Amino acid sequence: MSGWDDKPQIIGFRQQKPTVAKGSALNAAQRQGLVVSTESKGAGQVKGPADHQRIAKLDRDDAPKPPEKVGQEVGKAVATARMAIKNAEGKSMTQKELATSINAKPTDITDLEAGRAVPDQQLLSKLERKLGVKLRGAKNLIGTPLHPKKK
Repeated sequence: MSGWDDKPQIIGFRQQKPTVAKGSALNAAQRQGLVVSTESKGAGQVKGPADHQRIAKLDRDDAPKPPEKVGQEVGKAVATARMAIKNAEGKSMTQKELATSINAKPTDITDLEAGRAVPDQQLLSKLERKLGVKLRGAKNLIGTPLHPKKK
């Protein structure tokens, strides 16, 4: 008795089971058109313990580094140059006034003076022109006049 779920049998056809063959037996089986499996068991496994030191070193090296901040000397140079600029009433320029004069946010100036800001070359160049002091380059030149007077 046959059920609906049974596989249909084709008369005169025997299903071949795959066999693992190596070398010349593999070539002969392929020539005859037989079903051949060429997988080797356990070839992809590495024996021995994992190299934990190497893996730990890779983990340490791949960690993203935080962006560098501007130095304290840049913040001090901005603050002293800003304080040196006086308005008509004799008061020194505020951070907000400096920010609006160079089209920047007041928080940018605050962060720059505190040494928390990421170096922004466009902002630093605007500040250099407005304040008249060098803010980029060698550390010993930061805070010096942008255009020193010639002798």
